Amino acid sequence: MQEITKVNHIGIRVSSLKKAKDFYQKLGFDFITGPSGPEPVAILLHPSGININLILNASDRPSHNVLMDDPIKYTGYTHVALEVTNMASVLEQLTLLELIPSSGPTRHPTGISVFFRDDDNNVIELIEYAGLEGLETNTVDNLD
Repeated sequence: MQEITKVNHIGIRVSSLKKAKDFYQKLGFDFITGPSGPEPVAILLHPSGININLILNASDRPSHNVLMDDPIKYTGYTHVALEVTNMASVLEQLTLLELIPSSGPTRHPTGISVFFRDDDNNVIELIEYAGLEGLETNTVDNLD
């Protein structure tokens, strides 16, 4: 489908507007509007153009992330990966912001990644992307 041009927004279900807004503002997102609509939704925008919709209907703050922490692997979106230009600088900023990584930094064939979580255990990856050149292609025949 050639009409698709980009990701418009990322929807993240949260239990507290204040906590989520404070967290994502640490990452440089600006509060735009909300909550509004039947779900309700608050919109945050990063200067890079990344748009986050905070969906404010979580019943409670979960003790874990069912997609990442359960031994049974359910289908669904596991995390969002935000590309960064300088991982060393990002790691310094995470320390200053008291955002503790849940994993990494880890070097892999497509770059260097660090993972951390918001107050609702939603997973965010920051990646200094090196490209797909380091990957082998067509290595999986059939996983069905």
